[in-house]
Amino acid sequence: MSTTPVLQAKGLVKTFGRVIGLAGVDLELHPGEVLAVIGDNGAGKSTLMACLSGAQIPDEGTILVDGEPVKLRSTADARRAGIETVYQNLAVSPALDIASNLFLARERRRKGLLGSVLRMLDTKAMKQEAAGELSNLGISTLQDVDQAVETLSGGQRQAVAVARAAAFGSKVLILDEPTAALGVRESGQVLRLIRELRDKGLGIILVSHNMPHVFEIADRIHIQRLGGCAGVITPAQYSMNDAVAIMTGARKLDEPTSTTEPTEGADADGVQTAGAA
Repeated sequence: MSTTPVLQAKGLVKTFGRVIGLAGVDLELHPGEVLAVIGDNGAGKSTLMACLSGAQIPDEGTILVDGEPVKLRSTADARRAGIETVYQNLAVSPALDIASNLFLARERRRKGLLGSVLRMLDTKAMKQEAAGELSNLGISTLQDVDQAVETLSGGQRQAVAVARAAAFGSKVLILDEPTAALGVRESGQVLRLIRELRDKGLGIILVSHNMPHVFEIADRIHIQRLGGCAGVITPAQYSMNDAVAIMTGARKLDEPTSTTEPTEGADADGVQTAGAA
């Protein structure tokens, strides 16, 4: 793992009137790492991701990419810095094929007057490049770039959204609940894709309430509580019970870890633990 974080936040503060969204949050993400971000509703997860993706501007603090400070005043700024976000609602276009979805909002024009004047798209080049990108990303669940997205399964649609974000030189991928509303098989496909992208060197932030998935795939876990970071743990050293206890304030990070296995069901507001649907 690289010693220089690909993405770093230092002392991020964001307020909404008298409501504190972020209270001096620090975060580090390294290349080739999956960093899960967990927390109760209202803990500041969404605000933190909004600041890192350029959707909101922090009141205070610094964001660095590859060790260099950046100003993210829009999502376009974030994309130019190599930060892409896949939201829970996917934002894919079902009526378009896979290739067209990958190039959505960055279509290739044909050369010469056909492209500059008539604005004709170079569909052949886009399909060839889309197939190449899917191959480079190791996405085997999407074979035909001419296939309409509306004919794909939920897991395959998620793969299209992730592929669009991960392609074209991205450094950081922020995934918001990527397995929400997916079945066991489709969730497994998405988790395998995340591992493959991590192994190719991408830094991945995974925002999820699904604790089994978090503990299965995360290298480290950033725990948000009341607008601040309650601690950063590793699945190897802490249990799901420990994570939920820290997240809800039932224990501090420096207290002894639990020796019991996690119980089934929802231990915190919206947080799924082993056996939860």
